[in-house]
Parts: sequence; structure tokens; C-alpha cells
Amino acid sequence: MTAFILVSGVFTGPHVWDEAAARLASAGAEVHAVTLTGLGGARPTDGTEIGLETHIADVLAVIDSVGPGAGREIVLVGHDYGIHPVVGAADRRAGSVARIVYLDSGLPQDGVPALAAVPDRATREEALRAAEDGTPGAALPSPARDAWQLWGSTAGIPDGALDRLTALASPHPLGTLLQPLRLTGAAAEVPMAGVLCTGNGASIATVQARVDLGEPSLLALAEPRVTFFELPTGHWPMLSSPTALAETLLKAAAGEGHRLTPVDATKPPAHLLPFLLDVPELPRERTDDIDLYLPPGTDGPRPAVMFVHGGPVPAEARPTPRDWPVLMGYARYAAGHGVVGVTLDHRLHAVTDYERAASDVADAVERVRADPRVDPDRVALWFFSGSGPLTADWMAKPPPWLRCLAADYPIMAPLPNWGRLGSRFHPSDAVAHAGSLPLVLVRAGLETADIAATVEKFLAAAHRCGADIEVVDVPNGHHTFETIDPTDESREAVHRAMGTVLRHLTA
Repeated sequence: MTAFILVSGVFTGPHVWDEAAARLASAGAEVHAVTLTGLGGARPTDGTEIGLETHIADVLAVIDSVGPGAGREIVLVGHDYGIHPVVGAADRRAGSVARIVYLDSGLPQDGVPALAAVPDRATREEALRAAEDGTPGAALPSPARDAWQLWGSTAGIPDGALDRLTALASPHPLGTLLQPLRLTGAAAEVPMAGVLCTGNGASIATVQARVDLGEPSLLALAEPRVTFFELPTGHWPMLSSPTALAETLLKAAAGEGHRLTPVDATKPPAHLLPFLLDVPELPRERTDDIDLYLPPGTDGPRPAVMFVHGGPVPAEARPTPRDWPVLMGYARYAAGHGVVGVTLDHRLHAVTDYERAASDVADAVERVRADPRVDPDRVALWFFSGSGPLTADWMAKPPPWLRCLAADYPIMAPLPNWGRLGSRFHPSDAVAHAGSLPLVLVRAGLETADIAATVEKFLAAAHRCGADIEVVDVPNGHHTFETIDPTDESREAVHRAMGTVLRHLTA
């Protein structure tokens, strides 16, 4: 028999599991929803601070009361914040735990507090300010009904369930978010499963891409003991899709699910596959974090196109983005048509890094414009994927030298699991100020639903304000189609987009 021990996330208690737990029980499983201290459970009356270790002890108490027993396998399920006490408890009872299920959660690391996984930057800063005040028993206030979205997508939650979630929510003890998780590594080999809620911006493809980038903390996710599932719903599947969640948990407990492809040195990952066009092997000139690809026989200042990579890209990723075939290919393609192609490495390593990345890009632009081989009054910027929010700065106040702005399969609004990104990085708002700036958007027809929604929102805003925008569609193209979909359709899209950018640059 499988014994599921369910641990909920911030502000919530065991009640969130009611429907999913009933379905698990009807399938013959044993189910225990943990009551965490201060979250449905009584708070200490002796003034003891509630920390992460308190919640780990709560989970340990349930593990010990259940006991592995003959024929019984304990499966720990942690949702959101709940994965932190789950992983901490598994580390202390590794021999008793058959599997850990990460339910739309992060991947806790030794020495890192749970606050680091909170998606909303403003909330993290609020928590740190409260901690500095030193108020005993400090807690984050529970969200109002319309504020749950800051903690994850509420897609699919019925109105009544959202009302109940709000009514039963408890202020979250601040100490549990600030106390670092301490792990010995004892549970490092325990089988695990990840359940990703695609309506909250997570997907198996995204995790695979991050593994391919060589992010050290994620490489273990490609081991055979790890499986993945997707649920097409928001961040609280126990409320939005309890039946589907129960079925998925049963499959996870049985070891089913998708396994990632390990990094293979003999086979390049998607982002290192060849560019889809044959472009001239022009040399590059590297200065600090910028590479210039100069047209043959340059005889005076030429227009320039700067290609801005997406992200987040782990700081440890090698090669860095400016050495990726797709960016090198675009830059050489541009140089082969008589303009300076520019690539750079910027510091978008996490969704909290947009301000820093924006500063890097702005600085790089000015250095390129100061180069005597570049015409400072004729520059285009071309953004990719996760750098989409960076387009907002340039549309909000287009400088006269910016002749065109292009974006390939861009993310044009914060994804649900990003929290508040700040009003500065919302292209749908900024496009109203773009004026006559020519815009080119290359849209992948097989884009993920969450990213496609941000593109459609942006295009609707662009059309409302009469922006000068050309959409280049790739109906059968995926995200990063230039390397994974080397078809005639994809090649034609690249030719068309580049042709439009060059036309505006040289007009």
C-alpha cells in the first residue's frame, strides 16, 4: 500500500487536499495531510519562534506515526513552500521514504532559505524588512482574494474554492521562510517525481532546456530515478483539478512518468544545434562582453543590429549565449548583408535580474554606437525569448537612432510563476508609446500556451494603439525554431524578418 503524506504551501492548511485526498483514498491509498504549526496547527504558547525546522518536525512526526511497515511505501508530496519541510524531513528519514513528489515547486538546496523561491520580488523585500524589525512571531499576511495570483496562477480554481482558500488562509510564519534549509545529502538517491502545472508557466520542455544549459543544480533531474508529469492547470491543482492530480500522484508513486534526456557530450542540445541558414564564416571582434561581426570591406560607418539573447540563462552556462549558433548565425547573416552584427552576454540569470540585464543592454548599445565603424544613427535591436520584457524600455521612449525593434518568439509579459516584474518591463503597456518605431515580431505557431498568451496580449495592445508592427508567422515552428525546425518555412521566416529589419536600417 502507498501512504501519501501531503504537505501544503504558504498560508494554507490540510483542507486544500480534501478532494484530492478523497480520490486517493478511494483508489486504495492511505492519505495523511500534514497540519503545519501556525498554518492550521496551533502556534506555540511559550513564545518559541516558528521556523523551517518546526515544520520539518511536523512532517517527521507524521512519517514516524505512519511508519514504513511491511508492504507500505511512504510517498511525500510537497506543494509550493511545502517542498522545503518535505525535503528536510526526507533527509532525516531517507530510509523510510520511497519517493518525493515536487508539486509545482522549486528544487530546495542546502543552505538556502525558502524565501529565495518566492516568485514575487516585492514580497521577498517585504519579508526581509519585517525580519529586520525583529518582531517576535512575525508573519506574512495572508493574501486577499485577488492577490493569490502573486503566488502562482489561480487558473482553473472554482470561485467557491477560491473563496474558501481565502477564508481559511493563515498568516505565514516568517521564520519558516528565512531559516536556511540544512541537508546532509542522505536523501540524494531517493526517487522523485516532478508535477509541473503548465498554467503556471512550468513545463517539461522548459526543465529539459535548463538541464541542457548545464545548470549544475538541475543535472540530477536527468537521472533515471526522476520522472516528470504535466498538468494543464494553474498552481493549485488540488483545487482546480483534484481528480487529475490524484491520478498523477498514483502514477508518480508507481514510478511512471517522463524521463529527461541527460546531457550528452556527443550530441549537442537544442540551443547548440546549427543555425538553419548557410551564412558566411565572417570573423568576429571580441571586446569584453560584446562581439562585432563586421561586413567584408567595411569602408565607413555601417548600420548595426544588436541581437539580445533570452533567458534566464544560468551564470555557469558554457558556452555563453554569444557563442550559441543561433546568435552567431544571425550576426553573420546581418554582416553578410552589409551591416554590423552584434552579440553580447548580459546578466539575465534569474527572473529577478531584468533591471540588471536592461542596464547591460543599454550600456552595450552605447559602446557599439561609439565605435567609429558603426553609424550611431542607424541601429536596430533584435530580442529573443525571455529577453522580451526588455523591449519595453525601448518602446516606452524610442530614441531617434533606433530604426527598428524585432523580437523572435518573445515572452511579452511576466509568466504566472514570475511574481510582479515591475511596471517597467511590461511591453503591452509600453507599446502605446512606441510611436512610429517599426516593430517586427516573429511568432512560433507551436509556441507553448503560456508564452503564446503573452504574445497575443501584446499584439492586441499594439493593434489598439495603431503601432507599426509586422508579424512574421512560422505556423509549424517551435520556440527556438531556428535550430530545432530547420525547414523551408523557418528559413523563409528568417529571410523575411531580416529583410524587414535591413530595409528600415538602410532607408
